[in-house]
Amino acid sequence: MTQKRCRLAVLLSGTGSTMVNLQEHIGRGEVPAEIAVVVSSRKNVLGIERADGLGLPTRVLTRKGFRRNGRFDETAYSRALVELLEPLEPDLLVMAGFMTMLAAPVLDRWPVVNVHPALLPMFGGEGFYGHHVHEAVLEAGVKITGATVHFADAEYDRGPIIVQEAVPVREDDTADSLAARVQEAERRIYPRAVALFAEGRLEIEGQRVRVLEPPA
Repeated sequence: MTQKRCRLAVLLSGTGSTMVNLQEHIGRGEVPAEIAVVVSSRKNVLGIERADGLGLPTRVLTRKGFRRNGRFDETAYSRALVELLEPLEPDLLVMAGFMTMLAAPVLDRWPVVNVHPALLPMFGGEGFYGHHVHEAVLEAGVKITGATVHFADAEYDRGPIIVQEAVPVREDDTADSLAARVQEAERRIYPRAVALFAEGRLEIEGQRVRVLEPPA
């Protein structure tokens, strides 16, 4: 009997480079999964154009209309996202530059993974994204940074860590040069983490993720 492939919902807000990288690994047979849908929180972004070009189903769910008492309502947005995704039956949600915090309606329904451009728990939390992270790393004077793939929860960058890769900080690094090397690490470890999930090889014990040996 053919085993059902892991169905992914990829969430993005921008260029979609992480989504394209993941689809390339899937195409090479390195990730036993399929992208069931690509969802953007913004209209007319390159990520949706790229997904269309790859023949992937796309949806747009903007943040407009989800404000309450002057602030964004994460719970209401998450409920709408559940309604959108339920008919597509994803097994895993993959955040790929998705600039919206998810709340309980989504987090209680599906496992969600995210990639962060530093070695968590260092340089994580609200406000630590993109170049803000690399600038903070350089200012702190640390010698090692890297990339982390983790399960997402209701706090920024605090979910159980799946896999990490270290990246040395060079004396002549700028935020741009450091970001380029960290992104190379992200492109390696994110598909690897998704593959481990798709193969059923991740077991969560509290805040720790145990990577199981492949079946004999």
